[in-house]
Amino acid sequence: MAQFYSPNRRVTTKQTLTVTVNSLDPFGQGVARHNGKAIFIPGTLPGEQAEIELTEQKRQYSRGKLKRLLNRCSERVAPACPHFGICGGCQQQHANSQLQQMSKADSLRRLIMRETGSCPELDPVIFGPEYGYRRRARFGLFYQTKQQRLQMGFHHNESHDLVSVKHCPVLRPELERLLQPLYHCLSALQAVRRLGHVELVLADNGPLMVLRHLDTLKEVDRVALTDFALREDIAVYLAGDSESLEKLIGEEPYYQIEGLRLAFHPRDFIQVNDRVNQQMVAQAIAWLDVRPDERVLDLFCGMGNFTLPLAKFAREVVGVEGVAALVANGQYNAQNNALPNVSFFHENLESDISCQPWATQGFDKILLDPARAGAAGVMSHIVKLAPKRVVYVSCNPTTLARDSQVLLAAGYRLAQVRMLDMFPHTGHLESMALFMQEPGVAK
Repeated sequence: MAQFYSPNRRVTTKQTLTVTVNSLDPFGQGVARHNGKAIFIPGTLPGEQAEIELTEQKRQYSRGKLKRLLNRCSERVAPACPHFGICGGCQQQHANSQLQQMSKADSLRRLIMRETGSCPELDPVIFGPEYGYRRRARFGLFYQTKQQRLQMGFHHNESHDLVSVKHCPVLRPELERLLQPLYHCLSALQAVRRLGHVELVLADNGPLMVLRHLDTLKEVDRVALTDFALREDIAVYLAGDSESLEKLIGEEPYYQIEGLRLAFHPRDFIQVNDRVNQQMVAQAIAWLDVRPDERVLDLFCGMGNFTLPLAKFAREVVGVEGVAALVANGQYNAQNNALPNVSFFHENLESDISCQPWATQGFDKILLDPARAGAAGVMSHIVKLAPKRVVYVSCNPTTLARDSQVLLAAGYRLAQVRMLDMFPHTGHLESMALFMQEPGVAK
């Protein structure tokens, strides 16, 4: 068959190179340079020389696949998980925790410096245990018809296929011990072919699970799940669809923060790493330096993870959140913890906020904890409110750097920055920053 030239045809050749890795990016990929272009290579560490195969070439960078290590970095460690490298949950178990934290902190510092022109020296990293830290995880369920068996696990690192997981060392031990008995329980259900996923959550009063089932469960399966719950001392919730949730057995979950008890719905967002969350909330309180006569605003407040602890120190705290269920939970927890000086508003912070009722009030200090998209819609209003201090908690350093520019342009000073190692062994980079009003900023 004749082949004709097409200018749009992409010609790829597998090129093999020997490179020296210079650094580690926040996602756990080694970074080398060849002919002035950065090459990202998963599985390599700084100081290692490696034989690699180029898998993707762009104008500004390339990607490579490790073929052979020619030497080993002293900070390379043996991964604790038997699924590492196949499961997509973790990317950095081959590097010790000090290297992971240093690489992420360096990336945060460089990004803030590049976007803002200045960055204070980073405070020590807030961290907890490198393993056994996750108190929440969702496992996919898929029935393999040919093999006549259930698969339970996480997605493959290069596809949507499931990796069957029997051990997960980043899970809290109370959850990891449930994996094999849970798998045997689910495999024996009559509804085994029609299960969607199962979520495990560790509350302070014990573990719970949420089972997504695609058909109505028969009584025999409900009995089997109840028996499992009693045997393993776990609460069980059934989700017949994405909206409803039925408690089959067990207590309502809660967690404790700053001496307060916060009840939550099994599907509510709570911070996955409890140890880091405790330190993060304490740091935010210290940075804000809240006085008894001050009013504090908490934007993107969720169910009150920061709002309620702040209320112990302030005259009044206002929380604003876009999810109605979380606002209801915050109000419930304020009442249960005898905090009458807290009020919550259910408002969309990505819409026009100028006419929202909270926006006309005055505040002395502000905390915000937005999602990955950041807080572009509220930054100009924060400047109008002219708080003495602003604490920004971020799960995306790019949007933190972008939003910081608004405060810096208004005369605020970036006083302190800390990295939060909320998700060890992963590419997630969490941080928090303190902005202080400079003399001459009008109040």
